[in-house]
Amino acid sequence: MDIVRIKEHPILNFESKRGRKVTIYYKGKPIEAYEGETIAAALHAAGIKVLNYSRIKKRPRGLFCAIGKCSSCLMTVNGIPNVRTCITLVEDGMRIEENAPRLPKELKELKKRNVRRVKSDIIVIGGGPAGMMAAISAHDAGAKVVLIDENPMLGGQLVKQTHKFFGKRSQFAGVRGVKIAEILENEVKKRNIEVFLQTSAVGIFQDGNEKIVVGIRKESELIELHGRAIIVATGAMEKSVPFENNDLPGIYGAGAIQTLMNTYGVKPGEKALIVGAGNVGLILAYQLIQAGVKVEAIVEAMPKIGGYFVHAAKVRRLGVPILTRHTILRAEGKEKVERAIVAQIDENWRPIPGTEKIFDVDLIAIAVGLRPSIELLQQAGCQIRYVRELGGHVAVRDEWLETTVRGIFVAGDTAGIEEATTAMLEGKIAGIAAALRLGIASESLVKEIEKTERELEEFRSGPFGKHIVEGIRKLLSEVSK
Repeated sequence: MDIVRIKEHPILNFESKRGRKVTIYYKGKPIEAYEGETIAAALHAAGIKVLNYSRIKKRPRGLFCAIGKCSSCLMTVNGIPNVRTCITLVEDGMRIEENAPRLPKELKELKKRNVRRVKSDIIVIGGGPAGMMAAISAHDAGAKVVLIDENPMLGGQLVKQTHKFFGKRSQFAGVRGVKIAEILENEVKKRNIEVFLQTSAVGIFQDGNEKIVVGIRKESELIELHGRAIIVATGAMEKSVPFENNDLPGIYGAGAIQTLMNTYGVKPGEKALIVGAGNVGLILAYQLIQAGVKVEAIVEAMPKIGGYFVHAAKVRRLGVPILTRHTILRAEGKEKVERAIVAQIDENWRPIPGTEKIFDVDLIAIAVGLRPSIELLQQAGCQIRYVRELGGHVAVRDEWLETTVRGIFVAGDTAGIEEATTAMLEGKIAGIAAALRLGIASESLVKEIEKTERELEEFRSGPFGKHIVEGIRKLLSEVSK
């Protein structure tokens, strides 16, 4: 198998951050891995992209989201089926097989085990920029806070962002996303906020004035988190686009590629095609080039690019063509991507015959946007509304980000798709607001919320923020009915 670990990178040093070398076994064969990386990353580093096969038609399945929110990477690990290998860390001697639809004895016995109960004032679900800032702000307002995240590390999308942020100095302008993640994590640690990683929230329940979050830690330990308020900052999921063979291994959401490259130092392919010329697609292009991957082209269905000019200019200087009014027709390959067929489209979004282009690539990146992760909010009974400007279905909430279920707040991409800067500002508002609603925080902190709201308004005042402002206006009008 070809080893595709990144050894040299202009920004990141993977050799120094990799943990102890261990051995895992895939179908009985030993594979070299490193502590601190996920099973999926280790398999990719060994050149294994096919992780599973569909139940009925036996079509190959590979990594797609890399954040535990789809089913493409499910495998059987140490006899336990349906393990999300994209967020499960390797352990020495671990045995990995294709997924098996049987319930092992270990899971049958789960209900007999002791349930761990943890009490706090505020439970924060999600350890990305919004969740960490919410936890920090709620703690500083006087609340006892518990923070949970299903990933093996804090930081959310920040841990894979190598570009520098825009905005004000107070909003980390000029600082790379990976560094911001470190800064916020250190702030969480300084406050001794109790953190549960590799813990998936599976339900929110009400018991009188108390709210209970049920979580499963490391696929086996059951946890009940008891609090009086909850802040949901579960982020977003990658959108996809319909085209022939869009389920082949080698087709990833943009975030999954960033995770492989920038978090675990694994090269996802040799030659790439990117679908989508928004900021994510443009940034991904030069991140791929930094990792030694050739970007053949970026295709964009719209008549013009959707991202910042500065990002597009940088990509073009690197020799990457951006094909507007183009779309991908199909991917080709037997077990994984071998080429992509692209065509120009007319004003009615139909492919124009004779304009097809063939790209010999082993990697297709889907960068067509995100949708908010609202499943927990739906389950908790929060009123949900579809707001196109915010990326899809979102929870109705007020100016302080409290939903229609009293005591449940939202922040970050869960509240509407924006940038990490706005996620942090929303997290700050939600954290302080939750503490105020519980009567814990001083009323003087209302001024801090108002100041943060002004910063948000200023950040959204540019052309890219107009649609967000309109989406929020629609939600606030819903609350006032």
